[in-house]
Amino acid sequence: MGVAFEEDELWQFVATCHTGILTTLRADGWPVAVPVWFIVNDRRVYVRTPARTGKVAHVRGDPRVCFTVEAGLSWAELRAVVLTGRATLVPAGDEHAMVIEGVADKYRDFGIPVDDVPAATHRHYDTETAVLRIDPDGRGVSWDNRKLRRPRGPA
Repeated sequence: MGVAFEEDELWQFVATCHTGILTTLRADGWPVAVPVWFIVNDRRVYVRTPARTGKVAHVRGDPRVCFTVEAGLSWAELRAVVLTGRATLVPAGDEHAMVIEGVADKYRDFGIPVDDVPAATHRHYDTETAVLRIDPDGRGVSWDNRKLRRPRGPA
């Protein structure tokens, strides 16, 4: 019995994860991994971010990315999906608006009151919003160690 997710369960798992790790490539080739909030739609991952962030600049220079989610505290409970693919900047329009709304809905209860946000943070986010769409290339990996459990009983 393998531990890889089946395709449908893989996407269900990714969609229910809270935070993903997006890895982009700097111009000098070094990877940069950052935690991101995201949504899944039509077996693609979408990330909303300020337009002037490093991840947007990196994707403009090299669209190759890696996106990882995981869950489980013990080895026997570990589940993870590592997707590789290409990221694209989504232009303004229906797809862009769907992501803005979807991310806002998914994380509505996890923000902090606007009045509690420091001024420097306000300035950072006071810019155009970019949306990145990650199109997986099918070469990612997944595992669900819960599939290794064997029924206990008399030997």
